[in-house]
Amino acid sequence: MANVESPMAGKVWKILVKVGDAIAEDDEVIILEALKMENPVFAPEDGVVKEILVKEGQQVEEGDILVSLE
Repeated sequence: MANVESPMAGKVWKILVKVGDAIAEDDEVIILEALKMENPVFAPEDGVVKEILVKEGQQVEEGDILVSLE
């Protein structure tokens, strides 16, 4: 099981997946807004979205787990 972690501090701008979605390595999962720029967060490996741990508009820090995969 893998986790999608935030690569930087920022605000969750858009969640692109839902629980149960099958995703592939390097698929965009979430878009963070940081320094007035949109920064995509990619899946580290293939998997199925088990849980989304953040909400749109939520502030996150570097290393926070955003999505868990199975």
